[in-house]
Amino acid sequence: MTAPSPAWQRVCDSAALVEGGDGQRTTLPPSGPGAEALPVFVVRYDGGPHAWLNRCAHVAMELDWLPGKFFDSSGLYLICATHGATYEPDTGRCVGGPCRGAALEPVPVSEHDGAVWIAPISR
Repeated sequence: MTAPSPAWQRVCDSAALVEGGDGQRTTLPPSGPGAEALPVFVVRYDGGPHAWLNRCAHVAMELDWLPGKFFDSSGLYLICATHGATYEPDTGRCVGGPCRGAALEPVPVSEHDGAVWIAPISR
């Protein structure tokens, strides 16, 4: 099977995402006139890919402290390098820090034929 539909965008080979390891950064193109490109990241957690807008729920800043570095040292939580907010990688829910109870914005993600794909989102 290939990508779920032509609108989906290939992010990386499946093997590029290691459980609790570095994520892959990409950008969704603008969804219409006046819209902006959206920074996205994909990580592997609990055996599957999870994709989120690369924006902290506290202040709209990218989470990674170096490109692709989204997990804390335990590999169990995503962490905002700027604010220290920690997020569950499978739900995006903030479980610690200044935005407790808020959540990352999800991006539809799928894994097919050895590749990870994301879909556009409406904004």
